[in-house]
Amino acid sequence: MLGLPHRSRLTHLGLLGLCAMLLCGVIGAGPSRAGDITFWDKPRSGTNAFNRVQTEAWFQAANELGVSWVRLAFDKWQSEERDFLLGDADRYDGLVAADLERLVQTLDWAAAHRLKVVIAPLSLPGLRWRQNNGGQVDDRLWRDRAFWGQAKAYWRDLAQVLAGHPAIAAYNIVNEPAPERGTGIAEHTRPGDVARFQPWYEAHRGGTADLYVFYQEVIAAIREVDRETPIMVDAGWYAQPGAFTYWPAPLADDKVLYAFHMYEPYAFTSGSNFREKNGLRYPGEVPFGDTPVIWNKAQSIRYLAPLFDWAEAQGIPPTHLIAGEFGCMRRNAGCQSYLKDVIDLFDARGIHWAFYAFREDEWDGYDYEAGTGALPWAYWQAVERGEKPEVPRQNTPLFDVIRTRLHR
Repeated sequence: MLGLPHRSRLTHLGLLGLCAMLLCGVIGAGPSRAGDITFWDKPRSGTNAFNRVQTEAWFQAANELGVSWVRLAFDKWQSEERDFLLGDADRYDGLVAADLERLVQTLDWAAAHRLKVVIAPLSLPGLRWRQNNGGQVDDRLWRDRAFWGQAKAYWRDLAQVLAGHPAIAAYNIVNEPAPERGTGIAEHTRPGDVARFQPWYEAHRGGTADLYVFYQEVIAAIREVDRETPIMVDAGWYAQPGAFTYWPAPLADDKVLYAFHMYEPYAFTSGSNFREKNGLRYPGEVPFGDTPVIWNKAQSIRYLAPLFDWAEAQGIPPTHLIAGEFGCMRRNAGCQSYLKDVIDLFDARGIHWAFYAFREDEWDGYDYEAGTGALPWAYWQAVERGEKPEVPRQNTPLFDVIRTRLHR
């Protein structure tokens, strides 16, 4: 461990010194080169780590499961400042040294267990994650260009420190951006319908809601200090696959990976479907956009088709496409069939994927090792006593759908 002082911020000189330590091998060790785009040359399957407390045992279990990469979010981790690593999303002025120490330790654990990691912040300056913001949406980044400069500084600082760490497989600039939100464009209409995006983009092109230009500028900032590490970019409208189709071209950097999330139809996959007893099942009729639809495997193909058509037209290979998150609430009727169908679609296209989530420590809804039933009463009694019991897990038929399809 670095032994950095708590509450301190890393200045430019401090970052340079830390980088030198990393490059000399003081922290981090692993079996393969860091930041190597060739890691993504064949389809990889992984998982998401969105835990409040990240442990080394989790990485050991993930390795034993057979995943090859982990999409790591750290915004739930405890910090002595307002926002983990950022310090304060209202005004970024340097990485929080103690938080960075924890992040690097976590990457060391991943490397020790031969796992690659994609760093995936949920917050940026001017874009505090809603669950850390009292449930309120923070979209200042898409309204005030001053926050673009802070976001670029944050990523430049972070890349300068992490470049060369053997666990790093990519930098995911931000999770589920939604600059389109609140600008008069529908999130969904009908599966496969992306016609609404182009007129919207022409009206916002070059402005603060232009995600394509934002990514260009952040990537340029990262490349000032790290020329090699692949960079993962989520589509707009909360990583909706069709939201790539309004981009005028691929990003110029040849080490960019294009990521989307697949939770559609959300009315079925979400926890609210179960909690509110909506009774929606898969396959079956669900509300989507402006009309009910019968959602099945063919409908998922229709929904994803614009992304694949756009990527093919732009010359983007399948191995530069990633389903960064997908899943469904485990107790929803048909979840097992849904997971099987979407994995079939990803594998048929030869793209990378990461399921959500492996052994999350806050909620069991997407913990497929818990099966499709309720957790035992003894578990909830322990919770009521203030304890932190482990979710009872095993190789359930639901989890087998994922476990048997993992390919390193």
